[in-house]
Amino acid sequence: MKWTDAEDIGIALHQRFPRMDPLSVRFTDLRTWVLELPGFDDDPGASSEGKLEAIQLAWYEEWREAKEGDVGR
Repeated sequence: MKWTDAEDIGIALHQRFPRMDPLSVRFTDLRTWVLELPGFDDDPGASSEGKLEAIQLAWYEEWREAKEGDVGR
């Protein structure tokens, strides 16, 4: 995965932290967690606020969909 693979990274982060509200995560922590993901292989220096925001929003969508699914049970 690369920094531009926001959707794939968002899914991976949701799998790793399923109960965490992504909007509560600081970008410094988010960047560290992305770098630690298995399969992530990109230049650490290539991250940017815009890329982290896209990742956070993709993660949020996964989290929100899962949360909505839990309500329906």
